[in-house]
Amino acid sequence: MSGIDIMKERRSIRKFDPDHTMPEEDLQEIIEAAIEAPSSWNLQHWKFLAIQSDEKKQEVLPIAYNQKQVADGDVTIAVLGDREANHNAEAVFQAAVDAGDMTEEIRDKVVASIHGAYDNEGFGHNEALINASLASMQLMLAAKEKGYDSVPMGGFDGAKLREACNIPERYEPVMLIAIGKATGDARQSFRFSWEDAVIRDSF
Repeated sequence: MSGIDIMKERRSIRKFDPDHTMPEEDLQEIIEAAIEAPSSWNLQHWKFLAIQSDEKKQEVLPIAYNQKQVADGDVTIAVLGDREANHNAEAVFQAAVDAGDMTEEIRDKVVASIHGAYDNEGFGHNEALINASLASMQLMLAAKEKGYDSVPMGGFDGAKLREACNIPERYEPVMLIAIGKATGDARQSFRFSWEDAVIRDSF
């Protein structure tokens, strides 16, 4: 399928084959595609916590309000947004210097500008949510291309997930994404037409 076909075919699935096991190489390919998502200043504001063992799935299940797909999918990914992604700046922009794409003087100015932006209250939190969400969508599309289905979930107790998975304060749980082999077809959901969705120039 083309990229647009994959976008149109992807639907949220809540019933997965609990006996299917995703090969590790498939998971790696899906994650590698997700990390190609765009991000502000290329800071890559994400970590992917892969919940795969039956024991851990059962522990997370009540944290996700007993949404069965958490236990039945091949893997549930907790997408974490990095609230302190400015600390990635030195490595990101040093790579640009090493590649000859940027001078050290420009690197220093850009890195200082990034740290200055993160001094603003709430800035890191907002950036974490926005950029981790971009990677989340890319992850689900990559899963579809590999023959898997998925469902994003915002219904979970973030504090309990943090405790159960020992998530550092730096990272904000943004969503859970269950991925697996669907059993049955997805319910077709209503979508507004493009004419309803687009406003030209101004309201």
